[in-house]
Amino acid sequence: MEDQSRRQFLQNAGLASLTSVSGITSGPERNKELFVQHIFFYLKEPNNAQHEAQLLEGLHKLAKSSYIQFAHIGKPAHTTGSDIVRDYSVSWMCFFKNIIEEEIFKSHKIYHDFIAGYAHLWERMVIYDSVGPRKVG
Repeated sequence: MEDQSRRQFLQNAGLASLTSVSGITSGPERNKELFVQHIFFYLKEPNNAQHEAQLLEGLHKLAKSSYIQFAHIGKPAHTTGSDIVRDYSVSWMCFFKNIIEEEIFKSHKIYHDFIAGYAHLWERMVIYDSVGPRKVG
């Protein structure tokens, strides 16, 4: 079986499993819109460089998932402005082909290993999800 068709088969099988156990629907709008997730991590010890390095290590591992189209890992920028929020430790922004890909991603071992191995480092995280067209303009 060709790699791409094997991947498509596994993806469809995963989606079928998710749909059967979680009630996920796969309407056309869920396939067409780009899905972006931006997570802000607040470390329990924000000044602990070792904990920050561990979280960054975990996010870099997570970014290798084939379901993620693009990932950006960052820290607060030194910019000015009264409306700029800089109280988080690390940000993680990732782009998925669609919301279904993100839901499949969250069912995989790499995601569960990340949560199990690194969740003890943060006291909270804030998640922003958005959907929209693949191209603007």
